[in-house]
Amino acid sequence: MSERELKDLNDVKEFSITKDRKLFSATSEEIEQGLTTDIYFIKTREILEKLGHSDTKVVAEVFASSPGIVAGIDEALNLLKTKEVKVWALEEGAKIEKKEVVMRIEGSYNDFGIFETAILGTLANSSGWATAAKECKEAAGEKPMLCFGARHVHPAVAPVMERAALIGGADGASCILGAKATGQEPAGTVPHALILTVGDTLEVAQAYHDLMPENEPRTILVDTFQDEAVESLRLAKELKANLDGIRLDTASERGGVTPGLLKEVRARLDQAGYEHVNIFISGGLTPARIKEFDKLGASGFGVGSYISSAKAINMTMDLKEVAGQPIAKRGRIPGITNNPRLKRRI
Repeated sequence: MSERELKDLNDVKEFSITKDRKLFSATSEEIEQGLTTDIYFIKTREILEKLGHSDTKVVAEVFASSPGIVAGIDEALNLLKTKEVKVWALEEGAKIEKKEVVMRIEGSYNDFGIFETAILGTLANSSGWATAAKECKEAAGEKPMLCFGARHVHPAVAPVMERAALIGGADGASCILGAKATGQEPAGTVPHALILTVGDTLEVAQAYHDLMPENEPRTILVDTFQDEAVESLRLAKELKANLDGIRLDTASERGGVTPGLLKEVRARLDQAGYEHVNIFISGGLTPARIKEFDKLGASGFGVGSYISSAKAINMTMDLKEVAGQPIAKRGRIPGITNNPRLKRRI
């Protein structure tokens, strides 16, 4: 089958996946073809065509199941730009209420209905990630909060997740593609693997200082080989003013980063005259833990799984008008829902 939009079940039957496919994630072209849609939308398209309703004008509304931050609007709009439709939507990053309409589409359902699955999924996941990031950023206040969640999701959606986190309020993201998608540069230092390979934290720290661009903060992991306080003082003594900060990411097998550990490291650095050394914390952070560490002197936070595993804000698409007449399924109110916050986008 040629790379055109699916029209009927025969097109679905003719499509096959090649044996040399490396990833099972959908490409942009496959999403635009309708290959990620639920099969019942293809059946709907075929039946509407046979019954002579392919050009029937409808108004569809997308609403949220719970409050939060909406994200994914731009991707949804990109899917609709080639269609004969009018679209009203909220801005990316807007705060939304439960049941609020986030998007309204006017046109022939047979023209845009094939994208219902993709639009809802895009908005649902992105909004969930953005909302979780917003919660973490509010807990961090003025201190930097970076998204480190790419390793917890499939690589195909990692940049989507981290872009959503940035929309939600994260100050930076480690995923290269995710950061670039919002016009930012990726943020992060080095993994434990580098220190383990070299065999000495100080040697890595000195190499990082010598080799990395001047605008890169000199923040180094200190939990790989030695006691975190001892390693922090060792680095500070050698790098002095060149050491911007240390990062605590203690393994869960050793109890993770605890309030007691943070207090000790902060106190020992201060007592030795290294008040300028910041303490960046990562590993299992939640808004509650961020607030606790913030009070104890943490300087910044790297959040992974709390954002990447955030529950999606489920989205629903309802037809509210057909051929100019108000309509709705039972339990819903027929007719267009008033939301003055919606802006014409297409």
